[in-house]
Amino acid sequence: MSIIKLEKGDNNNAAVLEKKTAALKNKSPKYKVLLHNDPVNSMEYITIALREVVPQLSEQDAIAIMLEAHNNGVGLVIVCDLEPAEFYSESLKSKGISSSIEKDE
Repeated sequence: MSIIKLEKGDNNNAAVLEKKTAALKNKSPKYKVLLHNDPVNSMEYITIALREVVPQLSEQDAIAIMLEAHNNGVGLVIVCDLEPAEFYSESLKSKGISSSIEKDE
């Protein structure tokens, strides 16, 4: 949301565009991509699949996420906008890996 203010200058009136700080802080909501424990696929397969689907994950990150899901039932893969979150989750599902998304608080 923007507000236009007229200010007197030396020669003419000048239009100045001001943005409300609240409008700048209004960001799109983020979503968590969750990996669920998988008793079917091997740990190695899940680690490889995580790195293929989310290329910014290091091997160590992928292993940590896989172990978190294995030990706790669910692991946090990434927090991002809705569209990439849906893509990541669906890509994991297409590889036979259980995944879901939920809104980040």
